[in-house]
Order: sequence, then C-alpha cells, then structure tokens
Amino acid sequence: MAATGGAAATSVVVLDRGNNTTCTINLHGATVVSWRVNNQEQLFVSKLASFDGKRSIRGGVSFVFPQYGAWSFGAQHGFARITRWNLERPPERLHNGDVEAIFSLMDNEFTRSMWNYQFRITYRLILREKELHFHIGVYNPSKELSFTFNLLLHTYLKVPDVRRCQITGLHGCTFIDKTRDGAIYQEGREVVAVNEWTDRIYQHTPQEHIVTNVVSGRKMRIHKYNFPDTVIWNPWVDKAREITDFGDDEFPNMLCVEAGHVSSPVILLPGTAFEASQIMQIIIEGNVSRKTKRNR
Repeated sequence: MAATGGAAATSVVVLDRGNNTTCTINLHGATVVSWRVNNQEQLFVSKLASFDGKRSIRGGVSFVFPQYGAWSFGAQHGFARITRWNLERPPERLHNGDVEAIFSLMDNEFTRSMWNYQFRITYRLILREKELHFHIGVYNPSKELSFTFNLLLHTYLKVPDVRRCQITGLHGCTFIDKTRDGAIYQEGREVVAVNEWTDRIYQHTPQEHIVTNVVSGRKMRIHKYNFPDTVIWNPWVDKAREITDFGDDEFPNMLCVEAGHVSSPVILLPGTAFEASQIMQIIIEGNVSRKTKRNR
C-alpha cells in the first residue's frame, strides 16, 4: 500500500484492498489512472496518453481546478491536473478493511504565476470493496481576498460500447450544449444515450446517476454531493481525430460522466472552505436497491 514509482513526474500511489481490487493515483495532477475491481479495470485511459509530467493525463479521473474549459491565464481546465500534488497521508488500511490516502495541493510559484491567490486543497480517496470515494476540501487561507473557482472530476468510464450505455437522472434538466455554440436546451429523454459528438453541461442535476452497460455489462452508480452540474462528453469520430493524445478508434470505449461545479463559480470568502464529494459504486444485480452508505 506504499507509494511507488521512479522519476518524480511519473511516481504513483497504489491503494490495494486485496482480492485484486486496487486504485492507482499518479501524483501528476493527482490523477486516478486505474481502478480495478476483481482485476477488472473500470476507468478508460487512452493508449496515447502522455505521462511526461507536463501535459494532463488523457483518461482516468483528473482534477479540474480552478477553471473549467478554455482559460486566458493558463492551460485549459486549470493547473491542478498538470501540477504535482503532495501525498499528505500515505495509503492506510481502515478498521473495516477499506484503504484511504490523502493528497494535497497548495499555491506555489507556478500556480501564482497564473492565478495569484492563496489556497489549499485536500483530496481524500477511499477504496472500498466495490466503491471508490472522492472527498474534496478547498480552503481559502487569506484574511482579505475572496476568490472564485470551478471544480470538476473529469471521469472517463471504460465501456464496451458507448452506444449501448444509458445515463439516468438527467430528464428535465437544462443543459449547455457546447457542440452548438453554448445554446441552452432542456433534456426530454428519460435516459440519455450518446450516439454522436457530445459535450454538455447539465445543470442542477440530482445527486445520483446510474450508468448502464459499463464493464461486463454492469451498472455504475455515481453519487455526488455539492456538485450541481454533470458534464457528459464523448468526442466521437471527427473530434477524436483532432485530439493528439487520444486514439482515433478509442471513442466507442469511453464515456465521460463528470460531477462538477462549473456552470456557475464557487465564491470562497476569506477563511472559509468548500467541500464536495463523489462515490462511484459498481452495482451487482440483486443489490440495485441498496442505498450507498455515505462516508463523508
């Protein structure tokens, strides 16, 4: 359960719960690059993903902060996913057998060159038998300055065929369609399927989504707290060809379902903190109605 790795830019931390259930986090961006349950990978990482310690890692779960989308001050989606994080607390086995680790990021010369604010982020990951928990705290230590930010967990699910997946919990929600110049629509479908280039910010979404036909044809429950938005993204054929660190033929095998606070910013006053969380749970048929036990 210890931190491993060679070069600083590529060092990783592994949470190992036993029974071939593991979670691997690259300290570059605190990016979750693998989540295996009974040795089955649940997350998509592109075969062309860069691990050079400079670019963001294409896939897994990356940490978007303090900006979502294009940014005049720096890299798209902010600097958190291209900055090396600290391992605040190495992997530790809890009394119930779960394993947790805590990562942190503070302002430094690199972040202040783009965004001149003091901040501190703590990122706590807990690996359970069939669940992965993400707990985030953003703190403003300034005595005088407020700041605003976006926050998103850019989650790439591995799927056998994205055209067979369905996502619940979006019916009736308004969404910003980035494939149509940011026009705003209302979702009329009971369940959402992806059959074309899709880049949507669904607003005021419920706390829970079920995604069908993920790995092994199973369902995944995504439960979120204090994340009012849900981004759905797949580049499809033409856009996939334009992305240099993404294979032309990989789009059918991934689906991004991303919990975030992006359509409106978080305003953080001096000396205050913002907290949010996400739980990803693999649903075993027969346990569909079981409520996730929250551990905030």
